[in-house]
Amino acid sequence: MSLRLQDSLQRFVFEGAPIRGEIVRLDSTYRAVLDRRDYPPVVRDLLGEFMAAAALLAATIKFDGRLIMQVQGNGPIGLLVVECTGGGAMRAIAQWQGDVPAGSFRAMVGDGRFAMTIDPEGSRERYQGIVAIEGDSVAEALEHYFAQSEQLDTRLWLAAGPDQAAGMLLQKLPQGGHEDPDMWARAVHLGATLTRGELLALPVREILRRLYHEEDIRLFSRKPMSFRCSCSRERVEAVLRMLGPGEVDSILQEQGKIDVDCEFCGSHYAFDAVDAAGLFAALAPADIPTTRQ
Repeated sequence: MSLRLQDSLQRFVFEGAPIRGEIVRLDSTYRAVLDRRDYPPVVRDLLGEFMAAAALLAATIKFDGRLIMQVQGNGPIGLLVVECTGGGAMRAIAQWQGDVPAGSFRAMVGDGRFAMTIDPEGSRERYQGIVAIEGDSVAEALEHYFAQSEQLDTRLWLAAGPDQAAGMLLQKLPQGGHEDPDMWARAVHLGATLTRGELLALPVREILRRLYHEEDIRLFSRKPMSFRCSCSRERVEAVLRMLGPGEVDSILQEQGKIDVDCEFCGSHYAFDAVDAAGLFAALAPADIPTTRQ
């Protein structure tokens, strides 16, 4: 029997040192994203690394809501978007033009920006950090983000292939005053010996044993990961209400109906004139948006 834990994330900490870590494996979650669009191998692998990174970073934040990571640039790959909820549900998409040559991350996405958004549930305020795209890999770009926006020493190792994506994160926490001052440098140095093949194939315990067998490591219970899209007919209806009755009616007159397709999961939502009328029927006049001129 295989000891691998598929579609799961596990947290670990160095006992007596201000260092935490995460290791994630995405199997069916990753394949569910790939099944919805025919990605070229170069784009596929980049999106897989981005998904693994989002899962790792979402696990460092205690919140109910969504972590949204987005890269937008002027290169062959113009857009990468991954969402991960506090409960481990993920969705992702990439957009590209023409043939995408293999190369560095920066060459593939070009000049642009990296944005990370924390969208908590309820009335809590949304947070967003934006930095310029830097680095030759997804890992380097995210490490740059944390250095610029969060002032946290963070290291990532990411890998993706046709069927799997995986990643490991190390993050240095504020000092307590009695720790080994060289532990962070040692942990990063040993982490850098982890190969792509090992990251994709070895069980979590085996990775930690191989890297840190001389350290006192505490491994926490696994957290399941899954693919789930947050789109719904109700959310599409809310967007149409924001457009206002005038603009919705204009679309109906031009096209006869309104068709909306979710780019993340492929779900289709259709609205005819009767459906559109029902969107605004229950609203008070003061609640109906004014059509933009």
